[in-house]
Amino acid sequence: MLRAINKYNLQGCCFNFMIMTPVNQNKTALEAVDDYAEYRRIVGDDDGGKLFTPEEYEEYKRRVLPLRMKNRLYVSFGVPGGIDCKQVGPETQCFCEHRYKQHQTEFEVIPSERPIALRCKVSGCRCSSYNYIPQPGGVMVRCKCKHLPQDHSEAAGHMCKKCKVCPGFHSPYTCGCGRPSFEHRTLVETKQERLARGQPVGKDVPYAAMGGLTGFTSLLDGYLAMQVLSAVEGREDDCLERSSAARNPNTSARNPSTSARNPSTSAKKTNTSARNPSSSAEASSSGVSEKQTKNQ
Repeated sequence: MLRAINKYNLQGCCFNFMIMTPVNQNKTALEAVDDYAEYRRIVGDDDGGKLFTPEEYEEYKRRVLPLRMKNRLYVSFGVPGGIDCKQVGPETQCFCEHRYKQHQTEFEVIPSERPIALRCKVSGCRCSSYNYIPQPGGVMVRCKCKHLPQDHSEAAGHMCKKCKVCPGFHSPYTCGCGRPSFEHRTLVETKQERLARGQPVGKDVPYAAMGGLTGFTSLLDGYLAMQVLSAVEGREDDCLERSSAARNPNTSARNPSTSARNPSTSAKKTNTSARNPSSSAEASSSGVSEKQTKNQ
């Protein structure tokens, strides 16, 4: 019995020692991980699964990055004329179940026709353009025929594969903005078009398939992002007021200084009352005479 207890105690001590032992990583190895993450965000799947050589990587950045930042496309999901309920990022799924980064997200010359079609690049997929589908709780919404999006065709029209009565995918799901899902549209726009709508465009970044992501608030749903932005703006206003007060500490001291600068005004008031004592006496005597007449 004692041997078994000692055995378990020894194992526990070894386990605790393993947990508390610091893991020392080579700085060069950590930098290599960061470099690979940066490489993958910039190149994406353009290398075909085979890493570029340093020379090819530099040539790729020289050739692609200026055009990418110039012709970036912003992709969002919302009701036309309303707020953007969802900002599409590189990992956001399409109706065809493929990611946004697996679609054609870059053009040497932006097409003039609208809407801009972003076809799927996965072989065998019939998706003609990226189409976002809401996923509340990580589960895609259902059609009114009770079937999931994967039960419908990814081609235009999205006809149901399991029933013949469904004319096409049509979800009655109500978005957080209060409008039904079928009133929403996937919007693909340029930087100038997005600025014309009064929406943020963020900084010019070299990463592939960024879509509508412009900051951390872009990861939230539209109405939640608006609440966060309004709270941040309120805090910024408070900070500006405090900083302005801190920069001008003499503003509060200016008011008492005015009275100190002009002590003659208060003195003049006292002097006027002192110069004309008869006026106050006459007023008091008139008040007494009025009371006497009333009593009589």
